[in-house]
Amino acid sequence: MVALSRENTPFSRLARACRDLEGTTKRNEKTTIIADLLNSLHPAEIAPATLFLSGNAFPESDPRVLEVSYATISEAERNLGQARLTNAQLTVLEVYETLARMAEATGPNSRTRKLNLVQTLLTRSSKDEADFLTRMLLREMRIGVVEGVLLDAISKASGIPRDVVRKANMLHGDIGDLARKAISEGVLGLEKIQLRLFVPIKPMLAEIAADPGEALTEHIDGTAFEYKFDGARIQIHRSGDKIRIFSRRLTDVTESLSDMVEFARTHVNSSEYVIEGEAIAIGEGGRPVPFQDLMRRFRRVHEIEEMSGKIPLRLYLFDALYLEGRTLIDQPYTVRWEILSQLVPTSSLTPRIVTRDRAEAESFLKTALKEGHEGLMAKSLTSNYSPGARGKKWFKIKSADTLDVVIVAADWGSGRRVGWLSNYHLAVRDEDTGEFMIVGKTFKGLTDDEFDTITARLKRLKVRESHYTVHVKPAIVAEVAYSEVQKSPIYKSGFALRFARIARFRDDKLPIDANTLQDLRQRYNRQFETKARLSLGK
Repeated sequence: MVALSRENTPFSRLARACRDLEGTTKRNEKTTIIADLLNSLHPAEIAPATLFLSGNAFPESDPRVLEVSYATISEAERNLGQARLTNAQLTVLEVYETLARMAEATGPNSRTRKLNLVQTLLTRSSKDEADFLTRMLLREMRIGVVEGVLLDAISKASGIPRDVVRKANMLHGDIGDLARKAISEGVLGLEKIQLRLFVPIKPMLAEIAADPGEALTEHIDGTAFEYKFDGARIQIHRSGDKIRIFSRRLTDVTESLSDMVEFARTHVNSSEYVIEGEAIAIGEGGRPVPFQDLMRRFRRVHEIEEMSGKIPLRLYLFDALYLEGRTLIDQPYTVRWEILSQLVPTSSLTPRIVTRDRAEAESFLKTALKEGHEGLMAKSLTSNYSPGARGKKWFKIKSADTLDVVIVAADWGSGRRVGWLSNYHLAVRDEDTGEFMIVGKTFKGLTDDEFDTITARLKRLKVRESHYTVHVKPAIVAEVAYSEVQKSPIYKSGFALRFARIARFRDDKLPIDANTLQDLRQRYNRQFETKARLSLGK
């Protein structure tokens, strides 16, 4: 179905849709609101509008960032006073083009240029438009439009089955352009979408298993157990002399990883491929170093060679996704592993065993842990590669329960921690609404240097401050270890983590990658597989 409007849809129409979306918790209603909006747009407007609804200005794989702070928006609003020129309506494309200019404003005086652009938008905005513009700039949209809702809406608007839309989204990396293709080109447009070199695809994800036996029971066709490293997952794309490396968050990290580029150029027996692996930092005695130190390599843009000497990396590969014109993601694990093993030296393959013997798998787990690694991955021998999907085809097996949460606020410390934001409000994401819901607080697990660093980061993310609590934009993902999931009458989520402590910060993950409320509910229920439920009556 092709939209019939011209390229001048008022931004106010999108703002009204956002207000309607915020006003309902019903998934079907949200789907209908979005589908109706998308079908009213010109094809050129569909991509930016879809991204705006998700709270983003650019696709996930797009390196551009707005970097507009709460302070900049507040200053822009103060400068406006009462002057709002709403007679010249903003259009969807004008907003997108202005945001693109903001992202391009870098270097000296960039803040001033961003401030002027924000003021330009707000001057021409109604109250509703300004509200949703500022939420989007701060990535605080919170209207309950998660990726699944958008995919449902794209399916409804285009008439294309949801499974076709979902598969195309896994490969495309740009949900806005996906919506445009679906509505203006139909099912044939989506069926043309394939894995493309230098367009990163979302990594396949895994469920958590309590032990190797759980994976063996689930995988009736056999299981491969691989080391699970405390490293950074990367995708390497090559075609001829061009090599690019992408992180788990689909960010291009090529410039920071010259040693990985050299490996791709000289140690892979092909000149056109996409392979996936884990880069770990190596310390004294060849043992892995903490994840935080590894992230220093990934953030480095200057003095890369010097840092390479201080924090050498070792690459362990575990999958082949594309080879010389052939997409491999629909091939079973065993085929992909065989292809990978012919491409790279055996020493660069992730250590693994294929077994149906639980004792052998548990012994392998103990070895991985003894060598300083996180645990094991358990992969079905018949599993295909499902980008962005989490399921029981792959399990991760760790020695302790951990959860990826998002910091949404922090309290100012007392005593020895005076001057630091050091009691962190930990939240998981509700898949149905997109809301981040608190499941506990902790100040444990950090060094003084880490308290100092995280305080500076949180202050830059401040949205508001009340008494001794600083509320922040949900941007920092932390992995926390905990002993138990408990019911909680205090938190809206209904759950609390017992004895939570921060294990590390996951700079390789976005807030949308954090665990969900639904994950936490499953974990709570799973505890009673080995514990009795205590009934206290009414």
